[in-house]
Amino acid sequence: MAPGLDFFKSSESSEVPVVQICPDAEPEDNSTSVLPQVMPKPGVYYNSRLDPKNFLEGELSFDAATRLRQMLARPGIVIAPGICDGISARCALEAGFDCLYQSGAATTASRLGMPDLAIATLNDFVQSAQMVCGLSPSTPVIADADTGFGGTAMVARTVYQYIRAGVAGMHIEDQVQTKRCGHLMGKQVVSREEFVTRIRAAVIARDSFPGHSNFVIIGRTDSAQVLGMEEAVFRLKLAADAGADVCFIEGVKTAELLTSTVEALKPKPVLVNVISGGLTPSFTTKEAEALGAKIIIFSLVSCVAAVHGIRAAMQSLKKTGTDFSSARGMDPKAFFEVMGLQDVVNLDAKAGGSSFDVV
Repeated sequence: MAPGLDFFKSSESSEVPVVQICPDAEPEDNSTSVLPQVMPKPGVYYNSRLDPKNFLEGELSFDAATRLRQMLARPGIVIAPGICDGISARCALEAGFDCLYQSGAATTASRLGMPDLAIATLNDFVQSAQMVCGLSPSTPVIADADTGFGGTAMVARTVYQYIRAGVAGMHIEDQVQTKRCGHLMGKQVVSREEFVTRIRAAVIARDSFPGHSNFVIIGRTDSAQVLGMEEAVFRLKLAADAGADVCFIEGVKTAELLTSTVEALKPKPVLVNVISGGLTPSFTTKEAEALGAKIIIFSLVSCVAAVHGIRAAMQSLKKTGTDFSSARGMDPKAFFEVMGLQDVVNLDAKAGGSSFDVV
């Protein structure tokens, strides 16, 4: 088999046996057996190397993807604020967040000044990811991958480029190629089959990447608003069987629906996306954790704050003719310190340089 394909078992194949505990099976009448009965489940992905139990113990890895898997396997909710550029990423790191989220909407807005309507390309997303991941290479970055930017070959290319950029995980969705923000109306989704094909292509690409990547693949469905919650949950079950590590229903409208979704998809971890004024209630991190979510992202937290802050500063400048009030006492050096000034100064000094003895 080709690399990556050997983790999928067909009903005809006897290669690479895949076993899964079957909770509904009757136990064997065998007093010498101490293991639960296992039964092959044709078509279900399983890679023993990526089993969550392998990430329960030990120091947190310096590899971002491995660290994200460790965070998913261990207690506590993973909190990932949405960042839109280097400034917002620096602010999130300064605040102490140990995981970041590169939102597609935020990337489109910050790089292109455009709405989230399938306008940004893979290159836009990758270039942004390279910059963000380079600021703190061991901090996991979860990146939006939209629809995978095309067919299976493009999905695979997306995975490869994200891994090379240092991204820890990505989510890929079931909207049509002319997609839109998941919290806008009028969404359209592809068939179940096409969605599963996207997930499977991403998984195969990850598993065939040289060096055994731990890259996390998140299956996202936008079908809840189009076809209903039952269909959305079913699609995510298919995605999980195809190898998705995490499940993500966009636009969960109530706490009860989130809880039922988590229950239906166990043991797969569930991601919830909170956008103020969006389809999903403004759950706090503690509320989301209590409801069973494993990851919570705040997609537009930095973008919306930037709009408010920059708009106010521009209006103040226009009105008063000075930026004194909007600066709030932050001089250039104080600004650059947030951007990592001291790290650069220290590096230069350790290397024997003297370029920045005085800054």
